Amino acid sequence: MSFFHYKYVKRMTAVLLAVVLIMTGCKSKWNEYGNTKIVLTTGFDKDEVFRIDKTSCRLPEVMVYLTNTKNQYEQALGSQIWQTSYEGETLEENLKETVLARIARIKAMNLLAEKYGISLSDEETGNAAKAAEQYYTSLNEKERELLAVDEKILRMMYEEYALAGKVYEYLIADINPEISDDEARTITVQHILIKTYSLNEAGEHVPYSEQAKREAYRKAREALQRAQKGENFLSLIAEYNEDSNSSYSFGKGTMDAAFEDAAFNLGTDEISDIVETEHGYHIIKCISTFDRDETDRNKVKIVEQRRKEVFNEEYSGFVEGLARSLNEELWETVEFISDAEVTTSSFFEVYHSMMDDTLSVESSLD
Repeated sequence: MSFFHYKYVKRMTAVLLAVVLIMTGCKSKWNEYGNTKIVLTTGFDKDEVFRIDKTSCRLPEVMVYLTNTKNQYEQALGSQIWQTSYEGETLEENLKETVLARIARIKAMNLLAEKYGISLSDEETGNAAKAAEQYYTSLNEKERELLAVDEKILRMMYEEYALAGKVYEYLIADINPEISDDEARTITVQHILIKTYSLNEAGEHVPYSEQAKREAYRKAREALQRAQKGENFLSLIAEYNEDSNSSYSFGKGTMDAAFEDAAFNLGTDEISDIVETEHGYHIIKCISTFDRDETDRNKVKIVEQRRKEVFNEEYSGFVEGLARSLNEELWETVEFISDAEVTTSSFFEVYHSMMDDTLSVESSLD
């Protein structure tokens, strides 16, 4: 695993699908985004998981999101992924929390749609109905039974998903900032990593002992001296590098600060001194100080980030005063479905095939 990929995995295990509003299993996550009022509520319906203001989420909704997302991850990474933990929290627990947060954000955004008078067109509601029919038809009898869904529930879910994207598009419609080449500049580097950690059985970082760290530094110094004498850097990468990747293209604000600072201060073909990060010792060679294509792509990313910031400011102000409550007793019983016949993973793909605002929805939920 590359050290930058590990950084991404840490982020995923903190948020996994990228979210914003809600959660408790640990109550801090329920309060983490948008200081909504806590209301201790009794009298939940049997399958009612949470309420936000006048809207609520039912158990079948949670199970559709949770099951589809679980199966997507297993298809990409294998079922063993759920053995991973980070800071005492399993990936299964984290995914469960994140799915709840994702649904809560969608519900809140639908309330925001009411505020602005935004609704779906007849064509959009028709597409949501078609998506519901297609997805429901794809389910086998066991999946329908364990997910406890019908076409009516699925149609409502697709409509809410689409409306969340429409709210996002409405709020960011006039946000088109000018981004300079310098701000978006993307560089390409090669590097050698000598690690200063190992991984335990849970996949967690275990720092080297001081003696092992000194040996790692000795290897890094040896590799640097050979590079400074003019040895072929690719040959040195093959001999020393402990990262699965040897080359990266990136812009400002995306990498470890020490690594990034060193890389952006190099000229083409220059080699850094030893740079220390939490992953180990790096030796960096600059391949290109400016990549036109990557810089243009980075401009698009920066514009989208600015739009998200504008949206989140409006969204956070809106949800701050919303009352919300979680049916903790029911929530504690929610878990993965363990049945070989339950393999459904196409809920989001069906939506993508039917609706036009896929990117808007995903951006609004990041």
